[in-house]
Amino acid sequence: MSRAPTRSGTSGRKPTVRRKQQKKVSVIDRILARLPVSQRTLQRIATWSIFALMLGGVVVVAQIFGVPGAVGSVLAEQAGNAGFRVEQIEIRGVKRMDQMTVYAVALEQKSRAMPLVDLDHIRDRLLQYGWVKDAHVSRRLPDTLLIRIEERTPAAIWQDQGRLSLIDSEGVYLEPVSADAMPDLPLVIGPGADRQEPAYHRLMDVAPALKGRVKAATWVGNRRWNLLFDTGETLMLPEGDNESAAALKKFAENDGTLRLLGKGWISFDLRDPSRPVGRPPNGGIDRLMPGAAKDKTTGAQPAAAEGSARTQV
Repeated sequence: MSRAPTRSGTSGRKPTVRRKQQKKVSVIDRILARLPVSQRTLQRIATWSIFALMLGGVVVVAQIFGVPGAVGSVLAEQAGNAGFRVEQIEIRGVKRMDQMTVYAVALEQKSRAMPLVDLDHIRDRLLQYGWVKDAHVSRRLPDTLLIRIEERTPAAIWQDQGRLSLIDSEGVYLEPVSADAMPDLPLVIGPGADRQEPAYHRLMDVAPALKGRVKAATWVGNRRWNLLFDTGETLMLPEGDNESAAALKKFAENDGTLRLLGKGWISFDLRDPSRPVGRPPNGGIDRLMPGAAKDKTTGAQPAAAEGSARTQV
């Protein structure tokens, strides 16, 4: 009995399956795949970056070979037409200043093409406004100007000829303020008192216990201060930064031990530190305060001015 022929090479063997080789993914492709942006966005960023590099190269070459400014302006306008043009203005740090003023200054340009925007000019113009202590202006390609404002901090209210104004610790004018909306800030009064604001703060630093009790400070004759306390008394200080600071410090020490404020006194005159005088509420009698110099021969305190009697407090 004959057997069916068998094909050589196939008996008892399983057919082989060829595995498809997996394509290797590079590290860069993996990083790009993890970015939260689409492939289209990445291509657009790359395109703008290449264009910006080319534009920068053209500008540098133009400067090296002395290409006329008109040609540079044409190239800059071409960049603006290609999308490098101010379309947005981002403002940061503004709390008290009017933002519309910042927008107006930023758009005060002959051209809005990014290469032609004068960042230094914008900054200089912003620094002319009282609220602006400093300003930083930068480009954020392709179409945004970023402006960061550092505002001044109100430190006092300046009253002059019936007008009230906010000023900072350097005496810089900020804006007017109405009498019914005055913030809780020190009040300085008189011509030139705004320019004396830094000196006034240094003066009050020598007597921190009295600083919160001063209701108003009047700059008198462009040479010295009168302080009005919340209890109604007026303290007349001498001329000179050192002299007024020493007199105020001594008065604060006496108030700490004798409680001079709030006892009905009308005023304390320290214009002559060697003869501190207090005026009591009944009037007509001036009393020498502690610290008055005594006569070297008799040990008595100086005689009162003619027509008035003085006794030590």
